[in-house]
Amino acid sequence: MAIRLTRIYTRSGDKGLTGLVGGARVPKDSLRVEAYGTVDELNAVVGIVRTLTPNFREKLGDDYQWYSDMLRRLQNELFDVGSELATPPGLDYPGRYQISQAEVTALEREIDRMQEELEPLNSFTLPGGGQLNAMLHLARTVCRRAERVCWALRRAEEVNEHLLAYLNRLSDHLFVQSRWVAKRLGEPEFLWERGLRRDPKAAREARRKQAQESQD
Repeated sequence: MAIRLTRIYTRSGDKGLTGLVGGARVPKDSLRVEAYGTVDELNAVVGIVRTLTPNFREKLGDDYQWYSDMLRRLQNELFDVGSELATPPGLDYPGRYQISQAEVTALEREIDRMQEELEPLNSFTLPGGGQLNAMLHLARTVCRRAERVCWALRRAEEVNEHLLAYLNRLSDHLFVQSRWVAKRLGEPEFLWERGLRRDPKAAREARRKQAQESQD
């Protein structure tokens, strides 16, 4: 479908309705609109991460370009997800794109690649420790919300099962990203203390590593 934006405001949404792909009008607070709106919000947060990334080019080293390209791809895929959600069930048009297993598998491979550099966790991590880590945790939580809204929509209307799997895997991907960038940038990961108190030895080791990283 060709895209041509000639006017930004149309006044057509002033009565609480908005248009889906194909022209159907639905309430602005409908689950379908909430779903693709939340995906759009997620895309914006990933955009902030991508904007910050050049500040850490040196520490990301040889993987900087790989990581930057990956973020850009994720943004494009999220736009595809939003477009798919904005298309009512049963509507087809030339060039329509739908998320498939291929995108899910790509996320899994990237998760595995980043995980190879990470140590197992002894507790849950808290958002923070650095700019990228904090923003990636924000992206993760928005992604989880998008997934929840899409499952609510699925109970009322048809939603592509690969799209649902994609959002689920993407939230895992963003979590692993948050740990991977912290590791690459030499920034501390703050762990949930109550979880650590269940294992005093793990707590001591975690605090030792955090102290060491703060001095590096």
